[in-house]
Amino acid sequence: MVTEPYAKPTLRQRVKQELKELMVISGYLYVTLGAVILMKAAVLHTEGIAFTPFGIAIVKAVVLGKFVMLGNLMHAGGRDISGPLIWPTLRRSFAILVLLVILTVIEEVVVGWFHHRSIAASFDQLFGVRLQETLAGYLIMLLVLIPFFAFRVLNEALGEGRLERMFFVAWESEPRE
Repeated sequence: MVTEPYAKPTLRQRVKQELKELMVISGYLYVTLGAVILMKAAVLHTEGIAFTPFGIAIVKAVVLGKFVMLGNLMHAGGRDISGPLIWPTLRRSFAILVLLVILTVIEEVVVGWFHHRSIAASFDQLFGVRLQETLAGYLIMLLVLIPFFAFRVLNEALGEGRLERMFFVAWESEPRE
């Protein structure tokens, strides 16, 4: 008779775990993207332009965080972590970036629809006049995703939860000889 070593988590436990994960991902995205927004606001302020979209940044971080969780659930970038950890880190980072690009395009079309713009006009918002800003945003997002997935892949390689314990729980190291 084979018994499962762990009981299946209850719905309440899964919801609690997912909310915790969403808060961590969203917090990470808000801090990293918030730094970029702060830089943009500072540059625009020197030119006499008021720019403070921090409320929108929180909403965007939560939405992006949920999409990152969805990509993880779909195993975007694969499950394999054999070999050097840089490869699964980069695969997952690029896969989630592609997902976020697709969702950003959809978001821009929906926003355009609410503002009575055609799909072509919505695409022009991303890839026309603002092409450099759009591409820079995608590059920044990739640079934000790489360390995020590096920690996730390392956590999986060490064993679920071990890296978190190593960072946040005091532990005794091996005595030196």
